[in-house]
Amino acid sequence: MNKNYYAVLMAGGVGSRFWPISTSENPKQFHDMLGTGSTLIQKTFQRLNKFVPKENILILTNERYNDLVLEQLPMVKQEQVVLEPAMRNTAPCILYAALKIKKMNEDAVMIVAPSDHWIEDEDAFAKDVTACFKKCETEDVLCTLGIKPSFPNTGFGYIEYNKTDTASIKKVNQFREKPDYETAKDFLAQGNFLWNAGIFMWSAKTIVDAFQKFQPKQYALFNSGLICYNTNEEKKFISENYSKAENISIDYAILENSETIYVKEATFDWNDLGTWGSLYDKLDKDDNNNAIVNGKVLTQDAGGNMIRSKAGKVIVVDGLNDYIIVDKEEVLLIYPKAKEQDIKQVLNKVKDTFGDEFA
Repeated sequence: MNKNYYAVLMAGGVGSRFWPISTSENPKQFHDMLGTGSTLIQKTFQRLNKFVPKENILILTNERYNDLVLEQLPMVKQEQVVLEPAMRNTAPCILYAALKIKKMNEDAVMIVAPSDHWIEDEDAFAKDVTACFKKCETEDVLCTLGIKPSFPNTGFGYIEYNKTDTASIKKVNQFREKPDYETAKDFLAQGNFLWNAGIFMWSAKTIVDAFQKFQPKQYALFNSGLICYNTNEEKKFISENYSKAENISIDYAILENSETIYVKEATFDWNDLGTWGSLYDKLDKDDNNNAIVNGKVLTQDAGGNMIRSKAGKVIVVDGLNDYIIVDKEEVLLIYPKAKEQDIKQVLNKVKDTFGDEFA
């Protein structure tokens, strides 16, 4: 396995659209959402470990999830868990991790990958990433993987690439914000747009240089602690300085400014598992199109439902169609699939009415 290959596994999100399973104390990446026997973070680690040495995989997460990470990934050492003391979006934590990696290995190339994606063909994923790694090893470029759109989705950002580029890894013209439906339809008709999956590859040196050029204040802040990184002094420096970082995404901070971004169209099926509906789409269904995780279910005149409970629990559903039915110890959610985007608001109402312990 190539010792210059590194990975940053992003595992700090709360995943509130998967409430009530995903909570601020125990978010979705630490749950077996698919009923496979492995949690999402475990699946992602295994996928990355096919081509990145396990000791070169850093887990980037919030301080409060440190114990969950170590419990679910016992092969990981404490120094591989990079802890954010404050929520500051993706740019600061990626810069912090890149500086740590560059200090370990000047020749490092790295992937930044979310911990909650569903990818079935892991060999194709490894092949796509290593193709980008090879480009990043020899050129000062930033690479990303784009997903061929299957419908005009308004929930994803898009990547517009150069139509005339015949290479497998193509020059990016621009990143486009989440569009309205008509704009998304136009993107698909043009044929040179991909969904932005938030999976990035670059050399540690190239991304650090990009921060120095486009985000000089961020760079100065984190580079001032370089002597402390990967030592016992690191935690003190980060706890004192991390909250000073600007709250900004990697897309706004770097990708929308850089002129040297390339995209490879993914050769694998992908789902971002962002909502109960996206999970429903990926699960096997019964004869009435119900997707079931863990429970023993009897249905009558009930179809198109997403049903989840603890293992072995008997659930009887009669007369409900296209609902999310999630049973978790102290919370039962019965909610129309068509309104799944409102679950965040429902969660806030539950907090206001019954307290934070249910959120």
